[in-house]
Amino acid sequence: MSSVLYDTPGPRAKRRNVVYTIAFVAVLALVAWWVLAALNDKHQLDANKWSPFVTNSDVWATYLLPGLTETLKAAALAIVIALPLGALLGIGRLSDHRWVRVPVGAVVEFFRAIPVLLLMMFAAALYREFTTISSDFRPLYAVVTGLVLYNASVIAEVVRAGVLSLPRGQGDAAVALGMRKGQTMLYVLLPQAVTVMLPALVSQLVVIVKDTALGGALLGFEDLLSQARQITANYGANTIATLVVIALIYIVLNGILTNLAGRLEKRLRQGKKSAAAAIPAQAAAPKDEAKSVSGA
Repeated sequence: MSSVLYDTPGPRAKRRNVVYTIAFVAVLALVAWWVLAALNDKHQLDANKWSPFVTNSDVWATYLLPGLTETLKAAALAIVIALPLGALLGIGRLSDHRWVRVPVGAVVEFFRAIPVLLLMMFAAALYREFTTISSDFRPLYAVVTGLVLYNASVIAEVVRAGVLSLPRGQGDAAVALGMRKGQTMLYVLLPQAVTVMLPALVSQLVVIVKDTALGGALLGFEDLLSQARQITANYGANTIATLVVIALIYIVLNGILTNLAGRLEKRLRQGKKSAAAAIPAQAAAPKDEAKSVSGA
């Protein structure tokens, strides 16, 4: 089936695609074989490197689960703060008032341009020099602060793009009904833009969960990734096995988050379809009543 961006391949193109696929799979298999052979030569595939994660519950109770708890704590705090803050910044960028729109835009562009790790490091330095926060909690505060500042700015752009993607007639209709700018945004535009924004928002939430690892790597935050050092020090230098297990935990965690968001998006779309289907049915009722009256 042809389209503007895609032409249906002919017989020669199909054969060429098959050859390319076979060649790619062969190269991928060779790379995988080479990696596994190298790991085997370094004794990283030995059973004693992997068995602690299966046979010893202490590695989970002492290291992995507490690290996962800290990761979820930092991510949850960052999400709870960044989502409403990003929404407010996004709405501010859409303001008709220049004295609101310009400063908010400057704040968003400023924090969006700085790497999140640099924001965490700045926050850690500020908390150390100008606050009395305990050193035990300072890494958590620094990680959450960096995540909030960066991701709120990105979410602000997502909100702004989602609202601007709606048909202009939505806002015009609300104004025609006498709604103020704030009411139009709150009751008309934002509810419709949520479905449009949801995939991008979910991607950003996944980024927040993954970026907590930056604090564990460089700021001493005792998250899931930071536990790799403790595990490898106590269970026989099993670095590869530890990192693989931690990576699998991140994959499962982000997969659950993506799945929940997908179900929410599906429910929102179904709710809109059912509402749209109910309107014609209700509108048809007065016509039927008029016909019955005229027949009488």
